[in-house]
Amino acid sequence: MDEEYDVIVLGTGLKECILSGLLSVDGLKVLHMDRNDYYGGDSTSLNLNQLWKKFRGEEKPPAHLGASRDYNVDMVPKFMMANGTLVRTLIHTDVTKYLSFKAVDGSYVFSKGKVHKVPATDMEALKSPLMGLFEKRRARGFFIYVQDYNEADPRTHQGLDLTRMTTKELIAKHGLSDDTIDFIGHALALHRDDRYLSEPALDTVKRMKLYSESLARFQGGSPYIYPLYGLGELPQAFARLSAVYGGTYMLHKPECKVEFDMEGKVCGVTSEGETAKCKKVVCDPSYLPNKVRKIGKVARAIAIMSHPIPSANDSHSVQIILPQKQLGRKSDMYVFCCSYTHNVAPKGKFIAFVSAEAETDNPQSELKAGIDLLGPVDELFFDMYDRYEPVNEPSLDNCFVSSSYDATTHFETTVTDVLNMYTLITGKTVDLSVDLSAASAAEEY
Repeated sequence: MDEEYDVIVLGTGLKECILSGLLSVDGLKVLHMDRNDYYGGDSTSLNLNQLWKKFRGEEKPPAHLGASRDYNVDMVPKFMMANGTLVRTLIHTDVTKYLSFKAVDGSYVFSKGKVHKVPATDMEALKSPLMGLFEKRRARGFFIYVQDYNEADPRTHQGLDLTRMTTKELIAKHGLSDDTIDFIGHALALHRDDRYLSEPALDTVKRMKLYSESLARFQGGSPYIYPLYGLGELPQAFARLSAVYGGTYMLHKPECKVEFDMEGKVCGVTSEGETAKCKKVVCDPSYLPNKVRKIGKVARAIAIMSHPIPSANDSHSVQIILPQKQLGRKSDMYVFCCSYTHNVAPKGKFIAFVSAEAETDNPQSELKAGIDLLGPVDELFFDMYDRYEPVNEPSLDNCFVSSSYDATTHFETTVTDVLNMYTLITGKTVDLSVDLSAASAAEEY
C-alpha cells in the first residue's frame, strides 16, 4: 500500500464509485478503499438476512418470505430517468456493458386523496381525470409550448425570455390552476418543494422536456428505468470500470485516517499502520466528519408485500409522488415500489419504500400518508439517517466530499453532485452528448 496515488477514494457509495470510474478512465492513478466488507456504502443493496441484521438484530427472517439471496433491498431507492444524466454517464463510460435495465411500469401522483397517472403529453392531458374540461385545454396548450420549446431557436419562445421570467409567471400566462401547477412542478419537473415557482422558468421547462423525452424512449408507462438486481449493481459496475483502467480496490480497511501536511493539505490515508500517499482525497461525509455539516435527515419506511400497490394499476414497478401541498408538508413524499420482475425479490413479493425529508422525529406517523397507499404489508421497517454536505474549501485542502443522498426517488440530484465534484477535481466537464441508443443493447423490453 505504500505507494503514491493521484487520488484516493474512500467509501464505495454510488457517488464515489462513479468518480473513481471517471477519474480512472482519465488516466489518473486511483486507490479506492472502504471500511466495509461490501460495496455500496450507504447506497448498497441488502439481502434478507442483512436487512434483518440491520433492523432486527439477532432475529431471523420468517421462512415464508423466501430465500435471503433472492432479495436485493436498496438502502437508497432511486429510479433512473431514461434520458437523464446518470444514463448519459453510464454510456459515456461504457459501464452499460456490465448492467441490464428494465423500464419501470408506472409514474403516478397523489392529488386530493387519490392516486392518478401522471399525464406527460398534450394527448394524455386531455384524458387525465386530474383536470376538468377547460383546464385540460389550458394544460394541453402549456404542454405543446414546452414540447415545441427549443432553447437555441428563439422562434419557439413566443417572445418569452425564460431565463428572466419566473415559473409562476409562465404558468399564469397559461391560466393553470393550483392543482395542475402542483402535479406539473412535482411529478413532471420533479421539484422537491415550491421554491421553483419564484425561480427562472427555463429550468422547469427543461425538466419537463427531460421527462417527456425519457417517457418516449421506451413507450412504457413511465420515464424511468431500473437495473435488474437493484441499485447495488451500479457501484460494482463502476468499480469494475475503474479496475479495468488500473484502479486499485481494497475493501474491509478499518479506520481509514486522512493525513494532512503542515499547510492543511491532504497528503495520504493511513489504514492498519500503512500510509498511501496521494494528492487528493474523494470521500463520503462519514470519512471526514469535521469537514461537513448536518443539513437535515431522511425518514424512510421499507415494506415487504405480497401484492402490488392497489391504486397504481397493479404495476410491478412504480413511483408515486405526493406533493408537499397535498399533505401540508414543506417538501414532497415519495413512494417507490419494485418486485420480482426486476429481480429484487422472490416471485410474488414486492418491495416498497416511502421516503421524505424528515420534518419530525417520528417516521411512523410522518410517513403515514405514503404507507396508507401500500395496502397490507408482510413486514415494515423504519429508518432515519442524517444528511450532510461539505463545508470545506477543496482548493485549500484537496478534499472532495460528496453530499448525503436525499429523499428523492430519482437520480438527477445525485449525478449533478458527482459531475460538479468531477469538475472541481479535474477542472474539466464530462461530455454527456452521447448516443443514447448505445444503452439499448443492455436494456430489456
